[in-house]
Amino acid sequence: MDESIVFFGTGPVAAASLKLLAQNFTIEAVITKPRPEHHHGSVPVLEMAEQLELPVITVASKKETTEKVAAANFKSRLGVLIDFGIIVEQHVIDSFPLGIVNSHFSLLPQWRGADPITFSILSGQDKTGVSLMLLVEAMDEGPLLAVGEIDIDADTTTPELTARLINLSDALLKDALPKYTAGNLVGSTQEKIANAVGYGSTPSYSRKLTKEDGILDWQKPAEQLEREVRAYAEWPKSRCVIGGHAVIVTEASVASGEGSPGELWHGDKTLGIYTAKGVLMLDRIKPAGKGDMPIAAFLNGYGKDLQ
Repeated sequence: MDESIVFFGTGPVAAASLKLLAQNFTIEAVITKPRPEHHHGSVPVLEMAEQLELPVITVASKKETTEKVAAANFKSRLGVLIDFGIIVEQHVIDSFPLGIVNSHFSLLPQWRGADPITFSILSGQDKTGVSLMLLVEAMDEGPLLAVGEIDIDADTTTPELTARLINLSDALLKDALPKYTAGNLVGSTQEKIANAVGYGSTPSYSRKLTKEDGILDWQKPAEQLEREVRAYAEWPKSRCVIGGHAVIVTEASVASGEGSPGELWHGDKTLGIYTAKGVLMLDRIKPAGKGDMPIAAFLNGYGKDLQ
C-alpha cells in the first residue's frame, strides 16, 4: 500500500503488531501512552517505535488523544488501532477520511471488551480469530472489513494463542487495508458476518482481569480450573496454597474422582486436588521463590509437608 497510516497502540500485543505492520506499510506516526512516572519496566510501543525510528506522539487520556490528533494535521487517510487502552472519541475517528481500523482479537461479536483472548480460552470454545473492525465510539460494535479464524487446541495457553493471533492479524491487515483504501472493500455488520460464517451473532463481553481472578477456587469444576491455569498463564497466574506453601500452578490436567473440594489427592509422584467435580491434577508448579518444576520434583522437596 503506497499511502501512509497512523498507528494507535500501547501494550505488548501492539508492539509486536507494529513491528510486523512496519514491514509492509508506511507509518506516519505512532500514538501511544507515555512512560509512567517512576516506571522502570518495559514500555513496549515506545521502545518499538524508537527501534523502528518512527515519529511518536504520547497521550495519557481520551481528551489528550483528541487534542493532539487535531493538532497533528496528519496526511494519512487511515488509522490502525491495536491494544491501545484509551477510548477514542468520534472527533478522532472523523479526522481520518477512511476512519480507523481496529484489529480485535476475537470473532466479533464474541468477546467484545478488554481481554478477548483470555476469555476465549476460559469459555472452552474451540475456535477464535481476528476481526478487522471500523472503529466507532460504541465498544467494539463497528462494521467488519475482514475476519480470520483459527482453532484453539486443548492445551493452548494465552501467550501461545496471542502469538498466533498477532500473526493472523498481520496477514489480514496486509490483505485488507490495500483493498479498503482502494475502495474495493466495504464494511458489513457483525451480525451479518457472524451468521454467514456460522459462529453466532449474540454478543458476549470480556473484562479486565484482577489479581483475585488467579486464586483457584476448589468449588469450581476441575475442567474450568484447568482452563483458568492456561488462560491466566501470563497474568494473573493461578495460585493456591499446598501444605502451607504458596504456589503458582503452571500446568494442570483433569482426572475423575470424588472428594471434598480442596482436599489433596496424591500418589507416589502425582498430586491433585479435589474440586466440585473431578480432580485437578497439578502437573507443574512454581513454589514461592523457586523455579517452575514438575510435580515429582515438588513432592521430592516438599512431600513431607503434605502428610
